[in-house]
Amino acid sequence: MTEELDATGLLCPLPVLKLRKRLQGVAAGDCVRLLADDPAAIVDVPHFCAESGHQLVETGDQGTAQVYLVRKAG
Repeated sequence: MTEELDATGLLCPLPVLKLRKRLQGVAAGDCVRLLADDPAAIVDVPHFCAESGHQLVETGDQGTAQVYLVRKAG
């Protein structure tokens, strides 16, 4: 299962804080697809995943935003 989280328009640290909160509400192994346009997210999201044990499955671009697919650690 994949949940969507639109954090466009939010600045650091809000995209990562919202991602953390959303991941708390999903089962281990499920994914959250984060959409963010904060330039700091390029560094913050991979760092958050590395520190928390979650897997950054995929990154990409969607228009002017970046897309991060994060799988919850189990």
